[in-house]
Amino acid sequence: MPSLGAAKRRHVLVPFLVLAALLLSACEQYLAPPGDGQVRYRDLLFASTTRTADISYGTAVDQQGATVELRLDVYQPVGDTVTSRPLVVFVHGGSFCCGNKSSPEIVDEATTLAREGFVTASISYRLAPGGCTGSVPIEVCVTAIVHAREDAQAAIRFLRTNAADYGIDPTRVAIAGTSAGAITAVNVAFSSSDDPTAAVRAGISLSGAALTSTPNAGDAPVFLMHGTADGLVPYAWAVNTRDMAIAAGVRVAMTTWEGAGHVPYTQHRTEILEQTRNYLWWHLDLANAAT
Repeated sequence: MPSLGAAKRRHVLVPFLVLAALLLSACEQYLAPPGDGQVRYRDLLFASTTRTADISYGTAVDQQGATVELRLDVYQPVGDTVTSRPLVVFVHGGSFCCGNKSSPEIVDEATTLAREGFVTASISYRLAPGGCTGSVPIEVCVTAIVHAREDAQAAIRFLRTNAADYGIDPTRVAIAGTSAGAITAVNVAFSSSDDPTAAVRAGISLSGAALTSTPNAGDAPVFLMHGTADGLVPYAWAVNTRDMAIAAGVRVAMTTWEGAGHVPYTQHRTEILEQTRNYLWWHLDLANAAT
């Protein structure tokens, strides 16, 4: 029979482990990957990257009845010998009407992560005239949001199916985006339990929120970055997304910038890159990824 002292130690240990898990969940974006020297998926190990542009990942019919060719760009580190690398799919912003996969902040993020050893992709998706601007009927906006999620999921399926061609580890996939792309990233993350073929292990949102989707137990965790003075995607929407995730038992982390507006990438570039990398390290289990 265990001693009373041992029983007390167990009672102390259990709350400590619970507390440690809660702290990790709340602070993953701040916890840098450990290790001495140059660490893959943490440090800029590669001097340059290569971009394979305009890869067709499918077609889809838009709201005007036209068939749209869906394309993506893949970024890889030059000189890398690893053939099974984590993948991050990026989705550009533009109110679901505009923008493209060469959006400057997306290219910068995709290139930086590729230099750290990731494979990254930036995708195009179906856009609608007017998208989600103020004068457009709500049904056009909602359909555009749904189409963006469906196209992002199609891109994930394509890259997972062709993982060997691009040196991707199909078990370590994340999605990230800005503005409309961030909304799409969260929607994909919150659909992971519904569609395993397009599931991700993490969603990262810069100035986005959950729209047309709600989280369920088993969905991917999300990391939200948002300014309190965002005039396009209100900060309250991000807070609501965080609260919904907590209520559903989905892990969520959030960085708030007081007084910052919509997509403050230039002002917070270093934080965004470092916190994105940190979050990916823990949620893609990169300590045990191929090196």
